[in-house]
Amino acid sequence: MELTFIAASLSTALILSNAASIGLAASQLKPRTTIAPPAGKSQPVSIVVPSRGVEPFTHETLERAFALSWPRYELIFCVAHADDPVVKLINRAIARFPKVPARLLIGDDRVSANPKLNNCVKGWEAARHDWVIFADSNVLMPRDYVEHMMAAWRSDTGLVCSTPIGSRPDGFWADVECAFLNTLQARWQYAGEALGLGFAQGKSMLWNKPMLDANGGIRALAAEIAEDAAATKLVNGLGLRVNLVAAPFEQPLGRRSLAEIWSRQARWARLRRVTFPLFFAPEILTGAAVPLALALLAAASAGVSLWATAMAVLAAFYLPECALALSKGWYLSPRMVAAMIARDAMLPTIWARGWLGGAVDWRGNAMTIRTKAAELEETPSSA
Repeated sequence: MELTFIAASLSTALILSNAASIGLAASQLKPRTTIAPPAGKSQPVSIVVPSRGVEPFTHETLERAFALSWPRYELIFCVAHADDPVVKLINRAIARFPKVPARLLIGDDRVSANPKLNNCVKGWEAARHDWVIFADSNVLMPRDYVEHMMAAWRSDTGLVCSTPIGSRPDGFWADVECAFLNTLQARWQYAGEALGLGFAQGKSMLWNKPMLDANGGIRALAAEIAEDAAATKLVNGLGLRVNLVAAPFEQPLGRRSLAEIWSRQARWARLRRVTFPLFFAPEILTGAAVPLALALLAAASAGVSLWATAMAVLAAFYLPECALALSKGWYLSPRMVAAMIARDAMLPTIWARGWLGGAVDWRGNAMTIRTKAAELEETPSSA
């Protein structure tokens, strides 16, 4: 009887904490609305876009970058190698939109073991303006992209970020990636912000350049293997906050495979493990697997239907998730509950992988992320 009570109580507590996180995230997130450009003189902005390779939506994301409504901005595209196929696309886009100040910089500054950070260094140093946005090349920028980033800046802000919201999935495994990105990872990030625990996200980052330059500049972000983890610690160390935009930006996905999802999630788990181990440790409790197992244990001990118990737990977990996605206009399909179940079935293994050593894939390179934070070795890759 005591085991039944303990298991049922723990399962209930986890279900309630899941619902609470969704409520907290919903309180921070706002529906997508258009923000008008500033009426008066606007602050000029430099947008640094690290690029590598051609993806299914590269043409569209490039065009979006040249069609922003912010009155004064420049684009700085950064590519590590001149033979990268994306170079031709970027040069064509620059030629097609001559009214938008834009440059392509090629080179690889080895300031860290983080390939994206290395690619961004030259863009940061070339930026002409005091406000700089790092924007990943697969971010689908709305016309008012800069407006949303600037609107999130407060007097106590050190950094503004946006989590990626998966959209346009093609196939079941892309739905699973949406389930990871949207109602799990973005949801917990916004819940953390509501609790005063803002964490940076590298997809879109707005910096005040003089502030960061006074504290080590972009090279200070090499203190951790993940630039967003280093950014979080740097900003918090200054007594400032990491703020998230009220309506995060889309990342169109296209097709995804199970192997791609595993590779990406395993890498992110390992990065979270070495940079924020105390926050990573309870991640095993964020999915439905643990509360479901506890509920089934309690049901078996009490002689209650296991099938009915499982259905009740899954409904308690996934209906609020679907409601969050629906209320915020995020992707939602009849397959999403199945995708959420597949995601949560993967979570314990991904969490366990985060505690182990060994190589993970980072954009085609087999990389060993060591237990000691900010150490990463390149190992022979078969990619």
